[in-house]
Amino acid sequence: MLEKVLLSTDVALVCVQHALSTEKEEIMGLLIGEVHNNGALVSIVSSVILRRLDKKPDRVEISEEQLVQATLRAEELAAEVDRPLRVVGWYHSHPHITVWPSHVDLATQSMYQRMDSSFVGIIFAVFLTEQSTKAPSVQITCFQSINGSNQTRREIDMEIRNSSNALLSNNFQILTQLPAILKEEEDEAYSNEVGQNYLEEDIINKQHNAAVRTIAIGHIVEKMSRPMLEGLVARNAVNNVRLKALKKHHQDLMSRLENCM
Repeated sequence: MLEKVLLSTDVALVCVQHALSTEKEEIMGLLIGEVHNNGALVSIVSSVILRRLDKKPDRVEISEEQLVQATLRAEELAAEVDRPLRVVGWYHSHPHITVWPSHVDLATQSMYQRMDSSFVGIIFAVFLTEQSTKAPSVQITCFQSINGSNQTRREIDMEIRNSSNALLSNNFQILTQLPAILKEEEDEAYSNEVGQNYLEEDIINKQHNAAVRTIAIGHIVEKMSRPMLEGLVARNAVNNVRLKALKKHHQDLMSRLENCM
């Protein structure tokens, strides 16, 4: 029985950024990792961001094709790092509502668990306000479903740990793919609207749809791409400071070693 989940810091960052991309509909993705101790421990080291099939405020769906693609990606990563990686879970967001899974979430989780008893679900509740401080907050829960006449949740202990260096580049690429995936969703929504055989003289509808698409893409740039770039620049600056300190420490150690010889 699954007892604990270890979540990579970079994967947590990707999931939170994805969850904060929209406060009107839920988002969803799959989690890649390893199963240890006969299913008692799951370590999550990467993720797959999914394009939404349907934008709904209270649920998300995944196609079988997306699940197959995620499985293939897990196999590719496993070959790259020589580790037995596979799809071990899924995540989705709860914008403006409680972090606890709904009956739909529990049913979805139960379906996955029938295929893999170690499969886990993680929910990121975003756009919440801390009552005491009135500050924005993000809540996270990790759960499985308990089958029975009335499905209930079983909370799983989760710990966020530093990322593996072997997958650092992969997780960085996933993070930077997020704005492009969101743009693809908007392009698809726009194409579906204009593809409904509007008449030549239906200029108002055409202009309205084009304006909605432009606003949506502007939102992606303003709320996702720019803050992400600023965050990555700041992270790079911190890493450079750490690198400089490590080099100085290395020089000091080498000097001490030479003096001892």
